[in-house]
Amino acid sequence: MRTSLPAAVTAAMSLALVAGATPAFAQSQAEETNTASLSVLHAVPDTPVDVYVNGALTLDDFAPGQLAGPLELPAGDIQVAITASDAQDASSPVIGPVDLTLGAGTMNTAVAHLDAEGAPTASAFVDDTSGLEAGQGRVTVRHVAAAPAVDVWANGEVAVQSLTNPNEESLEVPAGAVQAAVSLAGETDPVLGPQDIAVMEGANTIVYAWGSAADGNLALATQTVQGMHSAPDGVPTGGTQLPADSQGMWYVLGAGVLALGAGAAVTLQRRRARTNA
Repeated sequence: MRTSLPAAVTAAMSLALVAGATPAFAQSQAEETNTASLSVLHAVPDTPVDVYVNGALTLDDFAPGQLAGPLELPAGDIQVAITASDAQDASSPVIGPVDLTLGAGTMNTAVAHLDAEGAPTASAFVDDTSGLEAGQGRVTVRHVAAAPAVDVWANGEVAVQSLTNPNEESLEVPAGAVQAAVSLAGETDPVLGPQDIAVMEGANTIVYAWGSAADGNLALATQTVQGMHSAPDGVPTGGTQLPADSQGMWYVLGAGVLALGAGAAVTLQRRRARTNA
């Protein structure tokens, strides 16, 4: 088991954890360096992995349920490869490599997960950071579980119908607590939840249904992207809330991770899918 990350990553983590970057600083850096951000969610049960960005080991022994980021990277083309946790390099990925184009100023999340039939795969999403009215929050639901189409319930009512893997659906709702549950499409008995979700004003609360229905290990993970008030005073930042049983852990990697993306020239493609309720 490797216990160290590349020097660029280690230095960036130290910078972020000790000093931290203010939203104003992050905004000025984004404007000057034409950057974007990337978070990574590991949603394949029972399988620790390593994650490589542009061929550099970025996350070592990354456990299921963990969400890492956001990494600040140069806007443009990057490549993410996911390998076995004992791999020596990214030459034999078990998932990917995933090709992604990061738009300047965008927030993105790459997810290693199971497809509807249970095979390991990966999907890339652009996190919605469009403005919200005062008192409102956004809830984005992403289906990345080995399960058929599902209905998503909010406070006892169906809010999203027949959502399929690997799609997403967004709603704007009043900020506050929402009791969320997931059932198979057309059914009323939940296969996940109910679970209380805190919807923040001016934030996008992203809820992931992940795991495997057949194996009985379905779980919810929650990611929060802030800074979307109608008159924002900073740039969006990332955060997460994960259930204890999903082994959630939040990693913060600072702006110094820009070194990882320097010189990358891989052709990449972004996927963002939506279904209609």
